[in-house]
Amino acid sequence: MARQRIPVVLVTGFLGAGKTTVLNHLLANRKGARVGVVVNDFGRVNVDALAVAGQVDTMVSLGNGCLCCAVDASGLDAMLGRLSRPEAGIDVIVVEASGIAEPRDLLRLMIASENPDIRYGGLAEVLDAAEFEPTRARHPELTEHLRIADLVILNKADRVDAGNLAKVRATVEEFAPGVPLLVTDHGRVEPELFFDPRPRESYGQLSFDDLRADEHDHSRHLHTQYESVTFTADRPLSPRRFLAFLEQRPPGLYRVKGQLDLGSADTRSRFGLHTVGAFVQLDRSAWPPGPRRTELVLIGAGIDADAVTRRLEACLADDDTPDERGLLRILRYLDEPAAED
Repeated sequence: MARQRIPVVLVTGFLGAGKTTVLNHLLANRKGARVGVVVNDFGRVNVDALAVAGQVDTMVSLGNGCLCCAVDASGLDAMLGRLSRPEAGIDVIVVEASGIAEPRDLLRLMIASENPDIRYGGLAEVLDAAEFEPTRARHPELTEHLRIADLVILNKADRVDAGNLAKVRATVEEFAPGVPLLVTDHGRVEPELFFDPRPRESYGQLSFDDLRADEHDHSRHLHTQYESVTFTADRPLSPRRFLAFLEQRPPGLYRVKGQLDLGSADTRSRFGLHTVGAFVQLDRSAWPPGPRRTELVLIGAGIDADAVTRRLEACLADDDTPDERGLLRILRYLDEPAAED
């Protein structure tokens, strides 16, 4: 079994949008999970680091400069390496960028990482609902930031009336069509969007059984704007059809986790699946014992659960004939050499 990689979540957003508030909420509601944090303030006194230092398990602080400019990929690797070493026991790493960092460059640094113990956990762009429009007027490049986000968190919704909130939502949806959008206040975002808050043996970042149970009991959630859909199938999926589902995913779908059977009699057609935003990763490390089947948990904001289920049902293979050519197409997302068992 390959080691379980630690997800690295990038939290970006303009000055004052509420990134540190989001991070503090995650830390306060992590329910036992160990969180490592990289905090980057643009100033000589790292105020954000001071704000989270009392709650975090392990922290790396970078002050007086932007992370996207102050380090290269190897420098970010060094920071993340201090948090991802096995003895630290970290379950998730959150990188809080400075308010003037360039998200695209941070994403490039993350994707260029050579650290085998981590994996990309998504980019969450935090917006201030009350200040977004005047800020965008001064800095129109902020709309470009929306385009590369895996999740948009529209924070401070309590500071605007319904009409203005609807206008901001419409602008976000115009520039980030299909990207999950969470409307909240005081940074209240469920930790389950990013990581499993209870450390235990489970499938990847999320416990399949726990998420399946959560579908029936949302009463204890602080924030319930996201939905989860469970899909199981004893028949294999068509690799071509499922690849089309991944590359043209339903609007609002943020994460997909689970085990995947793509039909070939060869065990190499059985995969663990991890997606966040447009990022897709297959591996062969997490196939559980027992009958082969597909079990997926899909999480998003504003998704149509019935439509998602119908699209997945349409991915079922027509018969037991393996589609080896289709399988080759999806293998470009494999996180291991193709010839490796």
